Amino acid sequence: MKFGSMKSCPIKSVCIAMIVLFSLAACATRPPVAQGPLPFDQAVEHATDDLVSQSQRLPGFIAQLTTQGVVHDPTLDAESGQQTAATTRLDAKVAAYLGSRHKQFEVLPFRSASLSKAEYLLTSTMARERTTGTPALRITLALVDLKTGIVAAQAHALARDQSLDHAPLPYYRDSPVLVKDQVVEGYIRTTATPRGQRGDALYLERIATAATIDEATDLYNQARYREALGEYRSALAVPAGQQLRVLNGIYLANARLGQTAEAEEAFGRVVAMGIAYRQLSVKFLFNPGTTEFWVDPRINTPYPMWLRQIARESVAAKACMDVVGHTSATGSPSANEALSLKRAVEIRRKLTAQAPELGPRTQAIGMGFRENLIGSGTDDNVDVLDRRVEFRIKPCKAG
Repeated sequence: MKFGSMKSCPIKSVCIAMIVLFSLAACATRPPVAQGPLPFDQAVEHATDDLVSQSQRLPGFIAQLTTQGVVHDPTLDAESGQQTAATTRLDAKVAAYLGSRHKQFEVLPFRSASLSKAEYLLTSTMARERTTGTPALRITLALVDLKTGIVAAQAHALARDQSLDHAPLPYYRDSPVLVKDQVVEGYIRTTATPRGQRGDALYLERIATAATIDEATDLYNQARYREALGEYRSALAVPAGQQLRVLNGIYLANARLGQTAEAEEAFGRVVAMGIAYRQLSVKFLFNPGTTEFWVDPRINTPYPMWLRQIARESVAAKACMDVVGHTSATGSPSANEALSLKRAVEIRRKLTAQAPELGPRTQAIGMGFRENLIGSGTDDNVDVLDRRVEFRIKPCKAG
């Protein structure tokens, strides 16, 4: 049967459907595989085209003729769990590209009210690609069916890491700890989930709360601290809101509002949750090459309170732990390993001064830059997480 003329078609409605099917099949051809890292915006477009082409091969092609709602939980750096200026640029590019090139998808705000209107959830990560000769990022996009939790499409692209701003957004810049709990890890795992498999159950169960947390974080990033505090408290009021990033947001907002008692109580809860997760990474900044805290009082003023709460909660939990020092990638491996150990020893000394019973239950370890999360070696606010001190909870020795 020829489809060039409707006169040759015995059942007009059937022919229209067949023409649409062939048209969708033609549109669903996957983009060619890119050779090597692409310019950033081009890489985002390439991954988005691939994601859409996969979605158009799903069953029920007639439904593809209608607009499909998509909510985009903002992109995370896969190694640090942070949002940065670069991840924000990716979010904006995906939304603009879908709106101009793939109008069968309507990108809705990532808010609780949008979840009931959307068919799909979009998640995305950026990660440094260590195997290429030039600095590159692996961009990963996943399209999740909100009803089933199944990853309907997943796409990758390599982007050149040139002239990109990796500075954390204010919430992450100001955070005293690495905010990468089980839910954040679940987001990252969902984005890495192959097509046809279900995304991380814990993350997907908490997606409505994630929208509230995102709204609170947006308010914090806009310096609207009192409103942010209200949203974080709303999130904490439901069981799904018992998350590290919520407690951390409550601490940050109270600190910004000058509510020191409330901030200390919130930080204590952050520490308690970190101990319960058996991992607590704190951003103590030191003067270069020394074991002295950074001299800027805007940075080091809360450090005594942090140490007090870490000691108090560790004693309450009867925790045994390794105090692990880390450095950035600047300098020689041997020098950095020695420096990271000295800093871990100093933090352990300060902790045991607060709570002597922690002495036999703690050990100092230096990792140098072997476990960098960022690895830029810029020694600024981009790689501050590389200069962290971790408290790794471990079983206590019998007797």
